[in-house]
Amino acid sequence: MATDESTLPTGPIPTTEDEWRIRLSPAEFRVLREAGTEAPFSGEYVDTKTEGMYNCRACGAQLYPSDTKFDSHCGWPSFDDAIPGAVKEIEDRGHGMVRTEIRCARCDSHLGHVFRGEGFTPKNTRHCVNSLSIRLDPK
Repeated sequence: MATDESTLPTGPIPTTEDEWRIRLSPAEFRVLREAGTEAPFSGEYVDTKTEGMYNCRACGAQLYPSDTKFDSHCGWPSFDDAIPGAVKEIEDRGHGMVRTEIRCARCDSHLGHVFRGEGFTPKNTRHCVNSLSIRLDPK
């Protein structure tokens, strides 16, 4: 059973990939559990301006307040800060480059990558997040 757009997951966090496959849709599983990436400009939250909280689509943990979201025009939702402790960073040497992957600190699901030094915001940080990795809880 895939997650419903109107509710966040509840209950214990799955401990096996088979349990995650039951909780998530195939597209969500590919991104969240297999570190996939959705196509640029295809995600539901790329241009969203709605106020609220962006939560992990896999476990429901709060990740990004909407006031940290900004237009980077990169094709994915971008945030210049996460809730302290909500996101963990991991070195990613895939695809012939060195990047910093970001994952939900609660359930270890893939969110996207973080980039620093681009000058988009005063915090000089861009969390480039897949829409399939998050769900907006409107204010």
